[in-house]
Amino acid sequence: MKMKKIRSDMEIAQTAELKPIREIAESLGIAEEEIDPYGRFKAKLTDGLMERVKSNPDGKLILVTAINPTPAGEGKTTVTVGLGEAMQVIGKKAIIALREPSLGPCFGLKGGAAGGGYAQVVPMEELNLHFTGDFHAITSANNLLAAMLDNHIQQGNELRIDPKQIVWKRCVDMNDRVLRNITVGQGRKVDGVTREDHFIITVASEIMAILCLCDGMKDLKKRLSKIIVAYSYDGKPVTAKQLHAVGAMAALLKDAIRPNLVQTLEHTPALVHGGPFANIAHGCNSIRATKTALKLADYTITEAGFGADLGAEKFLDIKSRIAGLHPDAVVLVCTIRALKHNGGVPKEKLKEENIDALKTGIVNLEKHIENVAKYDVPCVVALNHILTDTPAEIQFVREFCESKGAEFALADVWADGGEGGKELAEKVVATIDNKPSKYHPLYEDSLPLKDKIEIIATEIYGAARVEFTGDSLKQLERLTALGFGSLPICMAKNQYSLTDDKSIVGAPRDHVIHVREVYVSAGAGFVVALTGSVVTMPGLPKVPAAEHVDVDDAGHIKGLF
Repeated sequence: MKMKKIRSDMEIAQTAELKPIREIAESLGIAEEEIDPYGRFKAKLTDGLMERVKSNPDGKLILVTAINPTPAGEGKTTVTVGLGEAMQVIGKKAIIALREPSLGPCFGLKGGAAGGGYAQVVPMEELNLHFTGDFHAITSANNLLAAMLDNHIQQGNELRIDPKQIVWKRCVDMNDRVLRNITVGQGRKVDGVTREDHFIITVASEIMAILCLCDGMKDLKKRLSKIIVAYSYDGKPVTAKQLHAVGAMAALLKDAIRPNLVQTLEHTPALVHGGPFANIAHGCNSIRATKTALKLADYTITEAGFGADLGAEKFLDIKSRIAGLHPDAVVLVCTIRALKHNGGVPKEKLKEENIDALKTGIVNLEKHIENVAKYDVPCVVALNHILTDTPAEIQFVREFCESKGAEFALADVWADGGEGGKELAEKVVATIDNKPSKYHPLYEDSLPLKDKIEIIATEIYGAARVEFTGDSLKQLERLTALGFGSLPICMAKNQYSLTDDKSIVGAPRDHVIHVREVYVSAGAGFVVALTGSVVTMPGLPKVPAAEHVDVDDAGHIKGLF
C-alpha cells in the first residue's frame, strides 16, 4: 500500500478537484437537458431521462452491507464508494447509489455519511448539510398532514377522529429527545384540541419510506392517499386521502422524488437519494435511484444501513420484493478491530495483535455470512484494511471466510481510493460471473404477520423465540383484520447487537426478542414491529459532534467528519 500524508476527510474533500456535474452526466450518456443542476457539482435527474432509459437492459446489482456496528468502526460507506471507484480502475462502467445523510447523526454521534479518506462522495459539506432540500420537503409534507389532521378535529371533526387514537406524528431532521412526548393544543379554545403528541426524526417518517419506495408521481400520490393518520371512535382507519391532503403533499414532494447526481473523489457517478434509517425504518435509498442506476451502468453498487441483520434483511425482504430487484452479489464489510471488539477487547487495546480475540469475535461475521446465504446470493467479505492490522490477523480472517464458502478481498480504499479496491472489484466481478445469484426473499407474502416476525427473529437474529408484550398481539390481529396481513415486516431494532439489547455483542444464540408495538405504514407498504427499547426520535450524546462544527470568515466549514 502506498502511503500518503494523513489528512482529515474534510481536508481531502475540500481540496479535491471536482468535475462539473454536466461532465459526470455526460459520462453516463445523459444529455444536458436531462438534468437540472443545483449549482456546479450536483443535479437532479429529470423524469424525461428516467422514461428514456427504462427500456435499457439492467446492469448487475451489488449490495454492500456490514457486520454489526461497533465503536471501532467498519467503514461500509467508504468501501461502497471505494468499490465504485475501483470498478472504473479495472475498466468497468459503474455507478454508486447511496442514501442521503441525516442532520441527526451528522450533529450527533455518528457524523456524516459521505465515505472517508480517498473514497468519498463530494461535495462533502453540501451532501451532509441540506443537499438539494429533499429532507426539508419530506419534513414539510409530513407536518402539513399533521397540521391538517389537527385542523380537521378543531373545525368540527366530521370524520369522528378519536384524539386518543391518532397515530400520525410530527417530525424534524434532528436528534431532539425532548420532542418524543409532548402536549399540543394548550391555550385558548381556538388554539386546538389539547392532546398528547409525539415527534419522530424525519428519516423515520412514512413519507421518507414512501419517497424511497414509489416509482413516480402517480404511485407517490397513490401511496400518500393510503397513509393511516388515526382511527375513528368506531375503530375505522382515517387516511390522508380523507383529509384531502394528498395533492398538497405531492406538490411539496414533486422535486424531492427525483434522484440526485453527484460524484466521488475519482469522478465515479453517484446517485444519492432518500435516507431512511435501518434501525427504525427500512434503511435503503430510493427505488427510483437504484432502478435508474441499473439502466445507466454495467454495475450498480448500493448499500443498506447498519449491519446485515437490519439493512441487508430489509433490502432483500422489503425493497427487492417491492421493486422486483434481483441482487447479484452481497459485499459484507468488516474490520479486524471491530471483530476484536466483538471478542471482548476494549477500544484502547484494539491496535494490538490478538488472534484469540479475533477467533472469539469473528462469530459476528460468521452469522452475517450465514444470513446472506439464506437468500441464495453470493457473498464477498471485504476486509476494510487499517494500518494496525497484522499479516497474521489478515490471514486468519481470509482463511475463515473461505472455509465458510464466502469469497474474501482486502480493501485499502480509505488510503488509496480506487487503486486500493482493485482486489475487491476483481473479486466481485469474478463472483458475479461464476456464481449466479438465485435470490429469493426469506419468507412468503402469504404467511401471517406474527410468523414473519418470528422468522426474522429466529433465522436472522438467532433468537429462540419472540415475546409479544403490551398490546402487540392485539395490534397484529387488528392489522390482519384490516387487510394488511400480506405486507412485509420492517423490524425496528438497535443496530449494535443481533439481540434487542445493544450491550450484547458477538453472535448470541437462543435469546428472546421482545416486540412491544406493531403498526402499519400502509402507504409505504410494510408493517413495523418495535423491539426492545428502540426509539424513533434519537437523542444527542453528552458531547455532540455539533460542538466541533464551525465556519470560518471565508465561508469554509470545519469540523464535519
